[in-house]
Amino acid sequence: MSKIICSAAIRGAHNIVDMAEESYEEALKKYGADQEVSFPNTAYFLPIIYSMLGYKVEKIGDMKDIFQECRNLLPDLVTDDLWLPYLAPALDAGMATFFAEEMYESIRYLNEPNFYTKTEDPTADNIWLGAADDLIFRKRGVEFVDGTAPGFAAIMGSPKDKEVASRIALELQEKNLYIFMHDHTDGIRMAEQLVANDVQIGWNTRLVPFGQSYTTAVFAIGFACRVAMAFGGVKPGDYKGNLIYNKDRTFAFVMAFGPVSDEWYANAAGAINWGFPTISDYDIPEVLPTGICTYEHVVSNVPHDEIVQKAIEVRGLKVSVTKIDIPLSFGPAFEGERIRKDDLFMEMGGGRTTGVEVLVSKEMDEVEDGLVTVDGPDMSDIEAGQNLPISILVEVAGREMQSDFEPILERQFHHLINYVQGIMHIGQRNIMWIRIGKAAVEKGFSLKDIGKVLHGKLHQEFGAILDKVQVKISTIQEEVEKVVELAKGVYTERDLRLGNMTDETEEVFYSCTLCQSFAPSHVCVITPERVGMCGAYNWLDGKASFQINPTGPNQPINKGDCTDPSNGYFTGINEFVNQASRGAVPEVSCYSLMNNPMTACGCFEAIAAMLPQCNGIMVVNRDYMGMTPSGMKFTTLAGMAGGGMQTPGFMGVSKHFLTSKKLFLAEGGLKRLVWIPKILKEEIKDKLMERCKEEGMPELFDMIATEEQGETEEEILKFLKEKGHPALEMEAAV
Repeated sequence: MSKIICSAAIRGAHNIVDMAEESYEEALKKYGADQEVSFPNTAYFLPIIYSMLGYKVEKIGDMKDIFQECRNLLPDLVTDDLWLPYLAPALDAGMATFFAEEMYESIRYLNEPNFYTKTEDPTADNIWLGAADDLIFRKRGVEFVDGTAPGFAAIMGSPKDKEVASRIALELQEKNLYIFMHDHTDGIRMAEQLVANDVQIGWNTRLVPFGQSYTTAVFAIGFACRVAMAFGGVKPGDYKGNLIYNKDRTFAFVMAFGPVSDEWYANAAGAINWGFPTISDYDIPEVLPTGICTYEHVVSNVPHDEIVQKAIEVRGLKVSVTKIDIPLSFGPAFEGERIRKDDLFMEMGGGRTTGVEVLVSKEMDEVEDGLVTVDGPDMSDIEAGQNLPISILVEVAGREMQSDFEPILERQFHHLINYVQGIMHIGQRNIMWIRIGKAAVEKGFSLKDIGKVLHGKLHQEFGAILDKVQVKISTIQEEVEKVVELAKGVYTERDLRLGNMTDETEEVFYSCTLCQSFAPSHVCVITPERVGMCGAYNWLDGKASFQINPTGPNQPINKGDCTDPSNGYFTGINEFVNQASRGAVPEVSCYSLMNNPMTACGCFEAIAAMLPQCNGIMVVNRDYMGMTPSGMKFTTLAGMAGGGMQTPGFMGVSKHFLTSKKLFLAEGGLKRLVWIPKILKEEIKDKLMERCKEEGMPELFDMIATEEQGETEEEILKFLKEKGHPALEMEAAV
């Protein structure tokens, strides 16, 4: 390595170790050796020290030995008279730097407990998040393993121009990378530049403002160390295994803006241990030969409009990004973005207006590939707050296309539309809901852009089975209603394909984790008798999806032994859900509302809730806007049942599940149902009446109340008593 760089890195390491040791001595006097220290809510202690040395720093007194290790690692300062092979001493200095900075930051948490927010997103008063706790780590760390996020850019300092800073951040997002931000350049900080330019920062957009100083670089490196231990099977103390894992698997790099201080050089030398190179816009010495890093170690003088691509090249990251011809940025980094009230331009569907989306297969000569039409008013034709109905009809054709594949392709709309910056998509089928942000409209967004996204991405992801895609979008109420009727027929036909299959006849069920971007702990389990709560996927759809994409969101689950037929506890399901939820949901029942109910994201067609006074269960669908006997409207209930939480007595369900023989089996089945909205009762009337007959109580259909009988629990209880509803004689559900 260059003598200039190594000399600076070693000087910086000495400065940092001295600073951290001084902080340690002061803390030792102030708090005593038995004072506990840690990063908040983590089982990984100080993760770099823990991963490299296997040493658990739990108290201030534990730091003494680590500082001795730092002193052992620190080489002598380089002088004109001292010539050494510089690479190894500089790398040792970099490692000592990270050990010292971790201890320094842990003491900062002790001295200034409110210095960092310790949250997933910035607060109104503070944008600096600090170290990621284990909850955030579990949600995000797995993305570094499954390829959703191939790595991260550790930003030191910032460009002076906020527009340039924003453009670089967006370009990194489009490469699916996380952006970890640290320190400043002449008082200018990257995170503050983005906020000043109205860019949403936080873990949900992958723009993570770790801290104001260079010492917070340890939060980024520590995150990588935790990935290797948690997901790579690397044991604490196996420093070689951890370094090799990250070099080969975590495509990270340092991006430095402006003059590089000795302390920055020290941190850069530390990062090189993990195979993470440094790319700078400033005139600093370069280290071009390969060695520890895959390619060059330090590359400088890179123009801002080339720096992202250069960093990708130097790190050896192979990222294929399909450029969709729309005026907005596009990629998985925007999938978790929320469009809040103050940022909202307009809405479509979701009960605000009529909304529907459906995909159907056609003959080859019936589809014109690339055709995207918008029939009716577009964004440029309306004012803010003027909502529109919408139908999205996608017609596909292909030599390998099968009708069984239709719902799988259709369900991709959810995440593909969410990939567009400034657009939020929730739900599916005829309960879909789209929110358009003001910023998107200001940048020229058109509904035609949704068609372009669907056309391009369906080709990219499913080109093996389809050859042509055309998209027809309408915002005219009459035309939308026609598509709704078409879609209902398609949905019904799909649901009927299950035939006489039951949960007992099949040994394999299927998962759906498509909505984990909004609810990271949510795992939907699809069985022959339990359609996904969104209503979009049944068991056959899960099977077809797995055939198309074996690594996708629909994975086979060997159901294992049934330990409780009434609740629907299966050993295989519990093992799978526990793993897929990162331990957040260790146990789930398939057939109970009260005992470990299935989690939900927010895309459910309806919500079931217990009515204690009535000793029964109500179900309300998304289309119903009125009050329910629970004292809550659908929107309030959604907060109880969504977000990947398990809330006994509240559960998301599909409309189809209401006529399943497994409905609320643990609570007594269909006979426990006491209230549903009239619109839902009419929609499932034929199937519901048939199920009542199968239960030996054809009169049960008329015993189930609607809003016409009342909207309070007292009113419903009076009706149930008049009708002699069987729920009143059942044991209390627990």
